[in-house]
Amino acid sequence: MSGSGRVSCAVEQAALTVEFAPEPRRLGLILLATDMTTEGDIVRAIPPDAAALHGTRIAYANPTTPENLRAMLPRLSEAAALLVPGRMLAAICYGCTSASVVIGEEAVQTAIGAVRPGIPIVTPAAAGARALRDLGARRIAIMTPYLPETTSPVADFFAAAGFEILRAVCLGLEDDREMARVDAVTILAAAEAADHPEADALFISCTALPAFALAGQIEARIGKPVVTSNQACIRELRAAAGLAAPLAGYGRLLSGTWVTA
Repeated sequence: MSGSGRVSCAVEQAALTVEFAPEPRRLGLILLATDMTTEGDIVRAIPPDAAALHGTRIAYANPTTPENLRAMLPRLSEAAALLVPGRMLAAICYGCTSASVVIGEEAVQTAIGAVRPGIPIVTPAAAGARALRDLGARRIAIMTPYLPETTSPVADFFAAAGFEILRAVCLGLEDDREMARVDAVTILAAAEAADHPEADALFISCTALPAFALAGQIEARIGKPVVTSNQACIRELRAAAGLAAPLAGYGRLLSGTWVTA
């Protein structure tokens, strides 16, 4: 070692041909900073050897009110730009149902598309509407963990999408970190309470709510299809990843055990 404290060494470049593995299909995920549920649900349904999942976080402050949800819009482009720049993505999912509703589908698509053009963008509300249509549902019930003022725009979105809303029930929670901690017994009971005898299907809103793994149990209790926010997004992300086989254990939508009316 010299008196300056520096270490001197010779560096050689190996005389090898460097080979690269084939590019996997890549999926982008924009999560709220406070989200504790969505990644786990997606990993359950999309194995790493089928597609690489790349997530980024967007600043968000509770409570979950329309005003706070709308505040994410200026940050959406920045978040999307952080998703493995320079690599093609098969799809990008913005993982917040209530925000995609109050911000508006067109505004979300524009903000993300401005920095990642040409990539399909999945939002839970729009994916949920497509799933309900594919299940043949026209009249629906809605269950959310939100406050009433955040639940109303969700119901309005589905009404504007052509569905008849027979009942909308909310748990009155204002913090999405608490929504992520709601236990299975509560979710099952809330789903049963939200169902309407004349509804064709039940939509369970919120990517933070751990309802995805319970979809099959809820269907068994109410005797009709259930669509959850994460289930609807996962269906479209699986398609983008080239996964066409039915997936059992997470409700009729993913198992393929339904017929379009």
